[in-house]
Amino acid sequence: MASNLELVRSRLSMRERLIVALDVDHLEHVKQLVRLLAPEVGMFKVGKQLFTCAGPQAVRLIQEIGGEVFLDLKFHDIPTTVAKAAVEATRLGVKMFNVHASGSLEMMRATVKEVHRICRQEKRRQPIMLAVTVLTSLNQDDLKRVGVDGKVADQVVRLALLTKEAGMDGVVASPHEVTDIRSACGRRFIIVTPGIRPVAGNRNDQQRVMTPGDAVAAGVDYIVVGRPIVEAKDPVAAAREIVAEMESGGR
Repeated sequence: MASNLELVRSRLSMRERLIVALDVDHLEHVKQLVRLLAPEVGMFKVGKQLFTCAGPQAVRLIQEIGGEVFLDLKFHDIPTTVAKAAVEATRLGVKMFNVHASGSLEMMRATVKEVHRICRQEKRRQPIMLAVTVLTSLNQDDLKRVGVDGKVADQVVRLALLTKEAGMDGVVASPHEVTDIRSACGRRFIIVTPGIRPVAGNRNDQQRVMTPGDAVAAGVDYIVVGRPIVEAKDPVAAAREIVAEMESGGR
């Protein structure tokens, strides 16, 4: 049987593997961007800023225009609370959502169980369930300050293994840890990577970054790009340039 990774690579074009982060503060901007970019990219990420501003309406607007949604709220709470939030994300029809792996094995297992249950009972599409390992804005010193000793890559792999044990589909992680995650978790594991910047791009507040071509060459499944597209003078041209970089990495 083909793995999740093999299916992604065989069935999805590079365009479909590009996720645009809609880190904006009003729905009119969302509408403009999604209308422009829906034919150019595979998914739109709705994060804390947009969801706090507009809530589920933002998700529904994207879907009405024809886009798919990665709900990036990084749920992290007691198991019952996170599982219930995950059920509502599933009912919203999002293609992908995430939790924090550091929320515990029990929290992730409860999430998987409840999402599977609601999909069976209500005949809903099962979303891709991911767990965040170590944020790409963090470096070695940041981890040490919050009490995590050892290398960043070791912590990423530890949390990725926990995610796999819980039965989730994959992780959100820096492209720099892809090889380590693959070695530990195998090829059935989906890896989504933020911290992606075009060759001529600005790092902004990201620490562990990589270009689109290098990320694809490293073996990631989906990449997330925000400001280099959203803040570009020509978002469509910026998105196409990133897809071209991805294609060069996939050769």
